[in-house]
Amino acid sequence: MAEASAISKLMRIPVGFATVLKTLLKKPVTVQYPDEQRPMSARFRGRHHLKRYENGLERCIGCALCAAACPADAIYVEASENTNEQRFSPGERYSKTYEINMLRCIFCGYCEDACPTNAIVLEPIEFPTGYTREGMIYTKQMLLEAPPTGTPATPQVTQPGTFDRPIIPFPAIDSSV
Repeated sequence: MAEASAISKLMRIPVGFATVLKTLLKKPVTVQYPDEQRPMSARFRGRHHLKRYENGLERCIGCALCAAACPADAIYVEASENTNEQRFSPGERYSKTYEINMLRCIFCGYCEDACPTNAIVLEPIEFPTGYTREGMIYTKQMLLEAPPTGTPATPQVTQPGTFDRPIIPFPAIDSSV
């Protein structure tokens, strides 16, 4: 029995040599990154972006559901109250601080799924890179997209009563109401 296992181990050596010889004859695949980039998969989730509405207000309302859904605990959200003099989002609150630690992020997309306003989106544009740990913590200013052309950036001054209702009105539970 011991002789049979020794013979089977010896038979693996020529198979290993054949694999090495086969790969030695192939031309190596070298990509000169970042000048040359390979195409990404259709399901690739790249850099995070914080989106805005058409009127220039931020979509993020500071609910921190993305931070709660993150399995790597990579997102930190601190909320603050909106006022008519300084309006950042249409809701009552906005994200005063929004940070993502890209070293911890596993690019699972749970933050994107948990967001009720579709504020955080993982787009297959670029892969985050950095030289230091501090450079890999993306702040709100780094993540927030620019406002549409012709619209002011946040904070905006709004008329009182413009944003007094919830963003999405809830349907009545009883149809007779």
